[in-house]
Amino acid sequence: MYYSSGNYEAFAKPEKPEGIDKKHAYIVGSGLGGLAAACFLIRDAQMPGENITVFESLPLAGGSCDGYHDPHKGYIMRGGREMDNHFECMWDLFRSIPSIDNPGETIFSEYYKLNKEDPNYSLCRVTEKQGQDAHTDRQYNLNKNAEKQLLKLMFSTDEELADQTIDDIFDDDFYNTNFWIYWQTMFAFEKWHSALEMKLYMQRYIHHIDGLPDLSALRFTRYNQYESMILPMVKYIEDAGGKIAFNTQVTNIECEITPEKKAARLIEYTQDGEDKRIELTDDDLVFVTNGSQGDGSAYGDQTHAPVIEIENGQGPSVELWKKLAAQDEAFGHPDKFFKDIRETSWESWTVDTNNKEVLEAIEKICHRDPLSGKVVTGGIVTAKDSAWLLSWTINRQGQFRDQPDDHCLIWVYGLNCWYDDGDYIHKPMFQCTGEELCAEWLYHIGIPVDHIDALAKECNTTPCMMPYVTSFFEPRAYGDRPLVVPVGSVNLAFLGQYAETPRDTVFTTEYSIRTAMEAVYTLCDVDRGVPEVWGSVFDIRELIKAGVKMNDGKMIKDWPLAAPEKAAISGAFKLIANTELSKLLINLGAAEKADFAPLVDVDQIKDTLQEKAAEVKDSKAVKVGAGVTAASLVALAALLHKKK
Repeated sequence: MYYSSGNYEAFAKPEKPEGIDKKHAYIVGSGLGGLAAACFLIRDAQMPGENITVFESLPLAGGSCDGYHDPHKGYIMRGGREMDNHFECMWDLFRSIPSIDNPGETIFSEYYKLNKEDPNYSLCRVTEKQGQDAHTDRQYNLNKNAEKQLLKLMFSTDEELADQTIDDIFDDDFYNTNFWIYWQTMFAFEKWHSALEMKLYMQRYIHHIDGLPDLSALRFTRYNQYESMILPMVKYIEDAGGKIAFNTQVTNIECEITPEKKAARLIEYTQDGEDKRIELTDDDLVFVTNGSQGDGSAYGDQTHAPVIEIENGQGPSVELWKKLAAQDEAFGHPDKFFKDIRETSWESWTVDTNNKEVLEAIEKICHRDPLSGKVVTGGIVTAKDSAWLLSWTINRQGQFRDQPDDHCLIWVYGLNCWYDDGDYIHKPMFQCTGEELCAEWLYHIGIPVDHIDALAKECNTTPCMMPYVTSFFEPRAYGDRPLVVPVGSVNLAFLGQYAETPRDTVFTTEYSIRTAMEAVYTLCDVDRGVPEVWGSVFDIRELIKAGVKMNDGKMIKDWPLAAPEKAAISGAFKLIANTELSKLLINLGAAEKADFAPLVDVDQIKDTLQEKAAEVKDSKAVKVGAGVTAASLVALAALLHKKK
């Protein structure tokens, strides 16, 4: 397996790998990683579809990319996926998966046209005081100390940040900025999460720093991700002859471990209550989704709070990973990620309403008709003064194909689950019924207090508590996550958010699909490059633009710098005067033409030297060669200026 850059290999159809027809694939988990692995096996490895089996413990595919209607509880969306135009592996795959809504289109072409015609951006990103615009006004408000802390994070090595928390790097100068409000609520980072992961995010998405305040960096599917992405992938796999075995729980994978190689030799599983096993050879490829952010999810309803029924560190995918990790150090350290659900959980709830007063309150904040079928909030709206750190979003309605036309579905989530009472509901979030969670949200969108209780009863709200939803953000070091294909492995690979691949970031659709692509290309010896992670962090244009945006549009000379730093920059500007670099800085709004006064004014020196040469020539002290010397000095000055 190797990485490729650019689009040269993006359109190549690889040669069929030798011996692929006699190989079989067993994929544990039908989340985005597992389904993507099956799709890559079919499209690129050209494995016969009937040789592919996906094991899924639930009666439904999709893992955490869910979205469904429970006839008893209502519509359920545990979360939404924020996607980016540089998810290289994702779009490489989805250009080949046919849409099930628009014949002749692929998922990619459908998605591209949708977001071209209806671009995403927010008209109100942050509120306070019960639904009033907080007027963050696209500003980051980073002071000098906060900027230094960000730079320290950006330039630290992965090794330096191993097992470090965000709180080890930053203090209140940073936490009190708008940048942290935008960042924390968009990505669900907490202060105790991994500083290494935050650094990777900063580097991965440096090209979207300017889109962070209004979420214009993001793109969304037409419907929930289950209907827009998972169902087309399932159809693609099944149309090719692949099998998805639902209600099937893989309980153990036994491996042969020697100094020379690692090989899966036995799969044990239960299917509809019956214990079964499959003996494996080197030609039986096993792809394991090790760990799941959705393990142990607990659902409530309008009148009941969710009840988590598992203990810390448990859950079917976690238990399978633990059994694998006990067999070899190279299979990772699951205990680093699943040690305390109070560090890795938050709660979300889906509100279903057609109430006019609620819809008008929404429109007042987001300045768009929530039932228009187009972008509504343009991403999350955060109530910055919420004790629960509550955020909410409304994507294009309807979010489900069978959703009534006059109903709006709102997805709400809060990061502070365990300890703080709400501002309207005076108890911790995890103890609240759907009705109570809805009431807290209604309070923060400005519904009059004396209307809240009645409207909360009228809306239907389905809560979901997710104990491990951000477990992959726990502080870690290299080796805590297994490599996608461990060194020496001949038929075993890992998929998803808890596998290790360089430079990319977890909690993204791209990460799951990238690990699947790397796993299939490695084990099947597919001769086609895996697209490298988009390299905006190495692009001087993006770095300069990000610097300007993070200083709220100020030019470099106006950044909060100490006198010696400003002097150094002034000197550097003189060195690059009249060069492509100075033009670049001007074009990106980082400087203006007057900042680049030349270090040496050649024309002035030339005139002065000519005058002095004339004076010398007219004097009795004139010597042969004085004019030549003057001309040489002018030429030298010009040459030095050009080089500088």
